Amino acid sequence: MGSMLATAGRSVNRAGRGTITKVRRVPACVLLLIAWLLGAPAVASAQLFFSTQPDSGFRIGPLILRAHVRAGEGPVDVDVLFGVVPPAQATPRSAPQDLFLLWPGELREAPGLGARDPAVAKAVEARGFDVIGEGRIALLTQSLAAQSGGAGPEAVRGGAPYATFVQSGGALGLSPPATWIRIPWTPRLVDRGWLMNLRFTTPSLVKPRPATWLEHTFLGQKYRFAIGFNEVRDRPLFAMYVDHRDRVVRLADAPAELIVNFADVGRLKIDEVYPPTSIRRLSESLESTEVVSLFLDTSEGIVPQQLAVQFGYFSRAQAAALFLVPTVLLALGYAIGPLLGRLAAHVGLLAAARLHVGGWNAMPRQRSSGVVLPRETLARIVPGETTVDQAIALGGPDYEMLERWPEPGRRTIVYRGQRVQPQTRRLFGWLSAVRHLEVERHEVVIEVDGEMVRDVHASVRRARLAAGEQPPP
Repeated sequence: MGSMLATAGRSVNRAGRGTITKVRRVPACVLLLIAWLLGAPAVASAQLFFSTQPDSGFRIGPLILRAHVRAGEGPVDVDVLFGVVPPAQATPRSAPQDLFLLWPGELREAPGLGARDPAVAKAVEARGFDVIGEGRIALLTQSLAAQSGGAGPEAVRGGAPYATFVQSGGALGLSPPATWIRIPWTPRLVDRGWLMNLRFTTPSLVKPRPATWLEHTFLGQKYRFAIGFNEVRDRPLFAMYVDHRDRVVRLADAPAELIVNFADVGRLKIDEVYPPTSIRRLSESLESTEVVSLFLDTSEGIVPQQLAVQFGYFSRAQAAALFLVPTVLLALGYAIGPLLGRLAAHVGLLAAARLHVGGWNAMPRQRSSGVVLPRETLARIVPGETTVDQAIALGGPDYEMLERWPEPGRRTIVYRGQRVQPQTRRLFGWLSAVRHLEVERHEVVIEVDGEMVRDVHASVRRARLAAGEQPPP
């Protein structure tokens, strides 16, 4: 089967009898393989057919690989419909023989098809891989003449045995799983009136796409589905391909297509399809199903070809939100700007009333209004000695004048002012929280008789207000 890619690691015993350690010699060419794999990008699911004998001359055609995707990150049902074109001239190497399919990922066993085939697992383990699962999947035959009615697919007794394996140890560690499927020979493989159908379920085709909680809430979970053909760069596909590269069965000059059916089209949102040449359409036979398909270029040889779809399913509430939110924003129109401006101003006023920024040792800011005369100024206004003009010069021009009638010359000069002092509590750094406000209301009454000051009265009223509460006028 060609040169063996050796690894060093732990081998998993299928019967559950524990593990053993296998150490093998590593050829020098593996270093080149490791360097190539490290530089290769992550790839998606892909398949390759192999024959039992090298250079058998068989070709695969037609080929229809159909996947059925349901809502959510669940398993995917897959149908691999294919035919085999024998060589024009029969040779000993093209005699009836089993075929093999290399599938990237693990499969779920179909019940009731018989016991496992230990030969498949032994063939995989002989090449240095660790088998992690075995079983059988359904193998059907479909008459092309019965497509429009009549008898349905016929099951091949025993189905197709498989073994799922990984590559462990070495510089790259544990690899993703892959599956080696044996397709037993039947005369209908090369009968052009029949198609073979491998039917199985795999959990590894749909991967969740990372997203923020906001995207999860309004747009739902996004997924990525990818499937391809002739892609062998991922481990352990490449190692298996190297061992069997002289037995690859390539595509014939016949139709070949990758098809993905997405159910529940009413809640489906497809964001991106690659390549752009893929075809999107509603299914003609399946209800509420959208189909994405890609025709394979059979002239490309073993060049990788891939179909990738980024999609998601949304709930009714998310669908309503996608409609209502833009509608509400459109209805509000230009009112949103003033509303946001008022809200920002209100928040700013609340923050200014409840927070103080400044050095902790510094006195918190005071707010004064009107005229607040200090004691030193009041002491310089002496009744019987200070004139009216002198009193006004000391107090300032912002005063109230009260004249009494019919007492000419008797007047009253009043100075009123207010001082607000925040009482703060340190939060951290230069940021302090205002616990409450202390308000002082000052009033000075100067009695005047003629041009002289007759009497002076000063009063101070103090009150405590909660943070953010406006002081009385």
